[in-house]
Amino acid sequence: MSHPNLLVGTSTNDDAAVYKISKDLAAVMTVDFFPPIVDDPYIFGEIAATNSLSDIYAMGAEPIVALNIVGFPADLDISILAEILKGGAAKALEAGIVIAGGHTVADEEPKYGLSVTGLVRPGEEVGNSNSQPGDYLVLTKPIGTGIITTAGKQGVVSQKVIDQAISIMSALNKNASEAMIEVGVNACSDITGFGLIGHLKEMIEGSGTSAEIQLSSIPVIEGTRNLLAKGIVPGGTLRNLDSVEDNVLWSEEISEDDKLLLCDAQTSGGLLISVPEPKLETLLKNLSDKNVDCGAVVGKIVETNERNVIEVKM
Repeated sequence: MSHPNLLVGTSTNDDAAVYKISKDLAAVMTVDFFPPIVDDPYIFGEIAATNSLSDIYAMGAEPIVALNIVGFPADLDISILAEILKGGAAKALEAGIVIAGGHTVADEEPKYGLSVTGLVRPGEEVGNSNSQPGDYLVLTKPIGTGIITTAGKQGVVSQKVIDQAISIMSALNKNASEAMIEVGVNACSDITGFGLIGHLKEMIEGSGTSAEIQLSSIPVIEGTRNLLAKGIVPGGTLRNLDSVEDNVLWSEEISEDDKLLLCDAQTSGGLLISVPEPKLETLLKNLSDKNVDCGAVVGKIVETNERNVIEVKM
């Protein structure tokens, strides 16, 4: 559906919709929810809320208000739901937003997330479809959460590895977003269910560009590769790999485990930022100054030939 005030809709696979309210104000809207990926209900609430907020941050907008979205079994202890909502509320407080209500339905499996509204000046939103040849790609969180949480469900991962993944998933992308807004960047996406390669694929298709990424430069959560070596792979990760094969040129040194890692379905991942070369060092400094733990240069945007291609090098 098109509308003169709909600045960003579904056509570019962007992270959120942007609707112009006036010449100086646009609303940015998104919604996301999913079933538990960790056992602790409070931590699950934190992660789900953080994940929902990331779509607003990826668009370079400021979130202001949210609504809870809940599915909950009628026969499950209501105190569990209370803990989930407390976790979400804690992250809303950290983000400086208001949760103004929500909606709950009976469901066979618990589900939680937020519908979030943010604000941005029209034309200053950061979409995922304006990467330019020569841009550098900067990633703000390490990858591997899909593999680790799957291992957690199977009970075959250490608490240390799980705790590290939880810390990463529950970290707001607020500071990373502010860092890129201050610099001015060409494109951005948050890394979630489609994995690093899948979200980069959306970026280059929307932009009419191609990309090169370097495996050795991509930050990975400690312990992830050991789990991959044991054959622990989420179903979503396998589907992601199948879906990008026509768009990726893998160097001979890239193993099957490497491919799965780069396609791992993330929850509440970092921002993938496409920044012009003259602004790269300033962006990296901004990320560091704002205490963003990870600011890794993982690749580059290049001119496309006949199709949008991602070349993965060692």
